[in-house]
Amino acid sequence: MKGAFRAVAAAVVLTAPLPLLAARLVNHPAPPFARSDLNGSRITLSAYRGKVILLNFWATWCAPCRVEMPRFVGWQTRYGPRGLQIVAVSMDDDVDPVRTFLRGVQPNYPVLMGDAKLGELYGGVLGLPVTFLIDRTGIIRARFEGETDLRAIETRLCALLQSQ
Repeated sequence: MKGAFRAVAAAVVLTAPLPLLAARLVNHPAPPFARSDLNGSRITLSAYRGKVILLNFWATWCAPCRVEMPRFVGWQTRYGPRGLQIVAVSMDDDVDPVRTFLRGVQPNYPVLMGDAKLGELYGGVLGLPVTFLIDRTGIIRARFEGETDLRAIETRLCALLQSQ
């Protein structure tokens, strides 16, 4: 009977809509990953344990993403000394437009290339931007999808920086 229950439960999980799976990530550990950033440095999420992480999935063709990036540069400068680490994951298909765009933004945090597999780890990244706030212990505390009031993200971010 237990085997049948597990099979049904697995089928429900595998057929659940991705946004539902993404919502289930909140208040659970952030899925681990390791990637190289655009400079060739190895980036692992676990290396930032002890910091509040703003994990941002974005693309160069996404207008709200282009608005967020300069603000995130400012936040990394302002809140980095208090324990913030921003990590940006480009969902572009090619690295060339990413490098071109970043010349104007000059991010002060790692930028790496994502793919469908990494997006699926985070509940499916079907629309952009998607931003996760991860606390110092590696637990996802918030998920923001689409064009979001940046003040709302900053408010939650500051609360996480103060709470731990």
